[in-house]
Amino acid sequence: MARHHNHQQRGAAAAAAALPVINIGRLGDKDPAARALVVQDIARACRDRGCFQVVNHGVSKSAMDGALEAASEFFDLPAEHKAAFACDDIRSPVRYDTSSRDGISKARSFLKHYANPLHHWVDDWPTQPATYRKKMGTYAVEMQRLSVQLIGAIVQGLGLDPMYLQEKLGAGLQFIALNNYPQGSSRAGDTVGLAPHSDIGFITILLQSSPGLEVTHHDDGGVWTPVPAIPGALHVHLGDHLEVLSNGRLRSLLHRAILNTDEARISIASIHGAAMDEKVGCADELVDEQHPRMYRESSFHDFLDFLPTNVKAYRRFVDTLKIDSA
Repeated sequence: MARHHNHQQRGAAAAAAALPVINIGRLGDKDPAARALVVQDIARACRDRGCFQVVNHGVSKSAMDGALEAASEFFDLPAEHKAAFACDDIRSPVRYDTSSRDGISKARSFLKHYANPLHHWVDDWPTQPATYRKKMGTYAVEMQRLSVQLIGAIVQGLGLDPMYLQEKLGAGLQFIALNNYPQGSSRAGDTVGLAPHSDIGFITILLQSSPGLEVTHHDDGGVWTPVPAIPGALHVHLGDHLEVLSNGRLRSLLHRAILNTDEARISIASIHGAAMDEKVGCADELVDEQHPRMYRESSFHDFLDFLPTNVKAYRRFVDTLKIDSA
């Protein structure tokens, strides 16, 4: 039994080591050849894994530490302070909850709010802890900047102009989800805090305080790979609307959260997409006789309409958009 367990551990460690870690410091390089090498690495990671981690990304350690501190301090507030943001309306610009209304929450509390443009949303954010708006605002602006850079490289890897989505992103949605997971029990074995799902939007950029995120690509045969919490790195994975835009060349990533048996865990997901009512469809440049249009257009608003129908039997939103080839 111990030998089998050790084999599983080695297999998981090898899979985790295979997850791409990409130095993106030269994405802004004036030398096209230097940028092209980074774009190539990102394109390969998107195609082969649906995710990657980035280092040398230009987001300061103080901004990342400040965001985790602000999140931790918010979740440590007395219940009545957090309950002020409790809301049944999934369209609310700020929402706190501890129960499952989405079909995927198993053991977590969360705070979700919009963030782009910051000046439009920040006055709706919590005022406690006192530094919350400043710390999370600094982090949100950095995530928005980084998302434009990363998505520019991703669409370039698809053969599109790097500026293809820049205007949509500038006016687009940034949705920040702070997740608080309790410490898991080692006696109970692995406990799922957030069930398998994919995100809406083009990409999600995730910061995690400790390990707990697991991913599986469509080529993995259902094998879950733990994502290591590399100091200073940010995890990036593809969303449903990027799968649509790419006309199926890329796939959105299935991921889940496992409770950490050593400590409570916080993650901060920054989801980036088009504006609430902006329809996203397959890029015309990626549709031809050999690659017919595979998905219907949809918006983030459509996704919110879909969520209440999805609680009892979870389906990926993107799967409901597929055009029946028959």
